[in-house]
Amino acid sequence: MSETSENLAISLFGELFMSDQLARSQLSKALPKGMELSHFSVLNHLARVGEERTPAQLAQAFHVTRGAMTNTLSKLEWAGHIHIRPDWDDARRKLVAISPAGRRARDVAIQSIAPMIAEVVDDIGIENVRVALPVLRALRQKFETQS
Repeated sequence: MSETSENLAISLFGELFMSDQLARSQLSKALPKGMELSHFSVLNHLARVGEERTPAQLAQAFHVTRGAMTNTLSKLEWAGHIHIRPDWDDARRKLVAISPAGRRARDVAIQSIAPMIAEVVDDIGIENVRVALPVLRALRQKFETQS
């Protein structure tokens, strides 16, 4: 890697890391009281996929340890946002599904963060976001294949 590409890479990742930190902070403040960003992320994922997932599948999807996912799932179950049931085909596994209350909580969260996200996109410009998405997606895919 040339010095120029190294400097570019350092600048790119510096911006990504700072943007990630600031976005997480802003989103966390905008979420409904008591909801953490990890909770919203899991609820959003389950709502999008529309089918049950094992805790291991969820941990893999979010690139976290099974222990971290178990902690998040315990909190979501306690809040009534998910249902966890045994897998009838394999008693060693559990299956996780979003509950109606979880779907409502996710919808409320989206309503609370959507204006902030839309404002950011409007300020940056829709075309700039469209141009950036393929680059960000390619970065994510590159890291997924390396993990």
